[in-house]
Amino acid sequence: MLEIKAREGDFIETVEGLIFDVKGLVHPPDRIVAYLRYVVDSDGERRRGDRTYVKVYSLDEREKVLRKRYPQYLYYDPVFGMYLQGVPKKRVSRIYEPSKKVSELLKKSSLDRVEAEAIGFVQILQGASNVKLEKIGISGSILVGLHMENSDIDVIVYGRENCVSVHEALKRLMKKGNGAILKYDLKDLERLYKFRSKDTSMPFEEFIRMERRKVMQGKFKGRDFFMRFLLDWDEVDENYGDRIYIPSGYAKIKARIVDDSEAIFTPCRYPIEDVKVLEGTKVSSLKEITSFRGRFCEQAKKGEIVTAQGKVEKVVEKDGTEFFRLILGAKPSDFMISKPA
Repeated sequence: MLEIKAREGDFIETVEGLIFDVKGLVHPPDRIVAYLRYVVDSDGERRRGDRTYVKVYSLDEREKVLRKRYPQYLYYDPVFGMYLQGVPKKRVSRIYEPSKKVSELLKKSSLDRVEAEAIGFVQILQGASNVKLEKIGISGSILVGLHMENSDIDVIVYGRENCVSVHEALKRLMKKGNGAILKYDLKDLERLYKFRSKDTSMPFEEFIRMERRKVMQGKFKGRDFFMRFLLDWDEVDENYGDRIYIPSGYAKIKARIVDDSEAIFTPCRYPIEDVKVLEGTKVSSLKEITSFRGRFCEQAKKGEIVTAQGKVEKVVEKDGTEFFRLILGAKPSDFMISKPA
């Protein structure tokens, strides 16, 4: 079996030239869980070498393309208990790593405007946080060389302590309110709402109130940036198959957030108490709310009361103990709204 290690934020190119973005930190031995992102298309507006590509946005659209043209990248995963998108290791032609992209751009003799701003942003974060440069990466379209003039800057930070340091540095930089790094203003948030509401439903006023306080997104020199904070390899204590995940229904709940120390990470996790099932599947021992999507990071703070709706999943540990969790992000009807207690 080809030895390939991949994690959230990495991109994979297949033998056909499809480009997938890797999801999560736990993968089966024979393939990488990853979702289609770019497809070769003669009408595409993104060019790299002699090929043009189109970007595939929504989860539904990604699945439709694969189902119709590349069904080999859809499979049932017995550990995660659901159909997923994933690239068999034997069909991987190249893996793109965000941390390597930073060193590649630093060595490059000539950068375009987007690349130069991305590297400038990373250097400011590194300087303000004192995190080693090799623990910061550039992901997204820049990573695979398919960015356009208006592309976002997608930054990854690796390691728990490094993530907290960069998050705190960002908070300080944003507080100044007059530098190169700014929080989103109302106009930006309205634009974000328009884009997000296609596959995550939430009342506009609640969306604005919660997104306004987030640090992981904003503007650098007028360009959108998005942060992802990941545990490093030596901090991931789960191997594929250590836990079994069983879909167990769908529910709307009300609960209190016990701990928000993993709210900035992907996946984000919110331990909960005082759980009340408002609608749908009723289970005992619903212990946490989890999401693999960045939009649910920084969504609630310790002590706040949340109303959330998502998939109910049973988690079975290696020793046979089990608990339930609520997973957000797979359906447009999934949401989480937080309010002070």
